[in-house]
Amino acid sequence: MAHDEISEAVVITVTDDTFADAVLASAKPVLVDFWAQWCPSCRMLSPVLDEIAAEEADRLVVATINVDENQVIAQKYGILTIPALSLFRDGDRVLHLVGARTKRRLLAALGEVLSAHRVA
Repeated sequence: MAHDEISEAVVITVTDDTFADAVLASAKPVLVDFWAQWCPSCRMLSPVLDEIAAEEADRLVVATINVDENQVIAQKYGILTIPALSLFRDGDRVLHLVGARTKRRLLAALGEVLSAHRVA
């Protein structure tokens, strides 16, 4: 049933220690949300990411990483402002967005990049 499929799609949490395996080595593209607990815009973006994780589970993984608790990865990718969203495909960052986005705008940006990088 479709409801069961949607309930399987969850936003995963990654850390400095799990980032390489969960994001860089993923078979699917991974949208990473760089966030912090104190960030109101980050909290506003969370339900949007939950919806995208459920709706796009067949072609995309959505992950979050807390920049206060995982500074190595945040520094490696130059995250200075949050929320920041980076799309990784085959170990490379192919898109980087700073600031909260509406679901429609975020899906449009992701769609352009995912379709441009689709392997036939």
